[in-house]
Amino acid sequence: MPRKSMQILTDSMFYILMALSVKELCGQDITDVIASLTDRRIEIGPATLYTLLSKFLKEGMIEEVSVQGRKRTYRITEYGLEVYQAEKERLAMCLKDAERIADYERKKEADSLSFI
Repeated sequence: MPRKSMQILTDSMFYILMALSVKELCGQDITDVIASLTDRRIEIGPATLYTLLSKFLKEGMIEEVSVQGRKRTYRITEYGLEVYQAEKERLAMCLKDAERIADYERKKEADSLSFI
């Protein structure tokens, strides 16, 4: 079954919403927050940033709050917060599953050693 648009966020999408969940930011501030937060593990270029901001605006996840020349400032909407929260919960479930499988493998290994 095909997934809905924006049902699962890419890392870039997730981090943009994360940055905007704290306060209103312009594009440059968004990239600076993300790079700083992730120790530059995730750096979003301008083309990716503005493509995603455009998609978020179209989907109603963010809104533009001010324009000063070329500088545009954005804020997350209630819908955007819902999407962000849902993605946080989805990722937490993924981590929980990873821990469960690791626990299962450790138990399986320990059980196999008990016969030695």
